[in-house]
Amino acid sequence: MIKAIIIEDMPQAVAVLEADLAQYCPEVELISTAHSVVSGAKLLRGVKPDVIFLDILLGDGTGFDLLEIFPGLNARVIFVTASDEFALRAFRYAAVDYLLKPIDPEQLQEAVRRAQAQVRGQHQESLSVLREAIAQPDQLPTRLSLHTQERIFVAEIEQIVRCEADGNNTRFVLSSGEKLFVTKTLKHFEQLLERHDFARVHQTHLVNFRYVRGFEKKDGGYLLLKNGELIPVSVRKKAEVMERLG
Repeated sequence: MIKAIIIEDMPQAVAVLEADLAQYCPEVELISTAHSVVSGAKLLRGVKPDVIFLDILLGDGTGFDLLEIFPGLNARVIFVTASDEFALRAFRYAAVDYLLKPIDPEQLQEAVRRAQAQVRGQHQESLSVLREAIAQPDQLPTRLSLHTQERIFVAEIEQIVRCEADGNNTRFVLSSGEKLFVTKTLKHFEQLLERHDFARVHQTHLVNFRYVRGFEKKDGGYLLLKNGELIPVSVRKKAEVMERLG
């Protein structure tokens, strides 16, 4: 069993989530609820949940305001939010758990399974990425949260040289030379990074064109990167790459 609380300012939303947890997630023990930043802070001073289902917009502030009161909070945070294009993009950049209203039972069960597998405090830098992205919806985020098996790494997007698919995982190469093995697909990151001058040049390669030095014509074609690496270009991507290079 894992202990959970709900912090949500809409009574109907609380009732629906309570019913969904009872029906679809019997392993979750709901120990209490709160409806605001103030009542949530009072609740968290008295209980120690494993999981917090947290709305972003509360009547007297935001879920972020509440988390700042408890910087060392040892609980898994699952945000609950209305469907909004900018907010959803922000969640993907920050790589934090979230549920859309109305909540889909399968997504709820999956979020709970992740919480069971690793109940831990939400990484403060990931929350910073999320808050920054939501506060500036008209600007491209500059950072990206990357989950490896050992840690959460927040990378400056401009320092990502390339990404390479490895099954359902992705290997990142940074300008520092550091390599990170991240447990999400290359397609997931392609959708996030294509607006940052990244392009999929091969089935297994996504490249930041800021680091492209030139094009090698041998053996079908390779991109020469500033770090000296040669990245293959697929036949169907060659024309697109040549156009991008001018």
